[in-house]
Amino acid sequence: MSYFSISYTKKISSSNEELWNLISSPEHLNLVHPFCKSNESIVWDRQNSKDILIYLNGMVYFRDFIEWNEGVGYTLMIGRKRGKKSKVIWKIFNKGNSLFLKITVFPYLLNNWPIVLKILPYFLIISPILKNYLSSVVGGINWYLINKKPVKKNHFGKHIWFSKY
Repeated sequence: MSYFSISYTKKISSSNEELWNLISSPEHLNLVHPFCKSNESIVWDRQNSKDILIYLNGMVYFRDFIEWNEGVGYTLMIGRKRGKKSKVIWKIFNKGNSLFLKITVFPYLLNNWPIVLKILPYFLIISPILKNYLSSVVGGINWYLINKKPVKKNHFGKHIWFSKY
């Protein structure tokens, strides 16, 4: 497991209940994810949930949920079917009178590299690209909650890893 993580936090314009109901519903990525071609549930049962995320560029990722904290968030592993997986934590929290959603990714990329060799590519390439991705995903959730309409493909711009060029 990687010791490096990338997080993105955004103030969300909804109630805690409305946000939780959205992010804990099956196939919700079809409504909110700007780089999602399709999101299909295999099993939807809290911490035993499993689904498939197909990105706009055709890349297929499997999500296996491993923790579920009702009304607060969940932890999942994501990656190719037989490939390495990244750990992802979704967390809802309040600060003052505001509601926030934070997604943290512990990417598997460069895990086998010696620490000295992975620091530069991690901070110069992986971190900014992944932070941009998380910004679009969390932004899509907030946009959907405000507008009550599905987020358009590449709504916040194309992404080098997940959009079709």
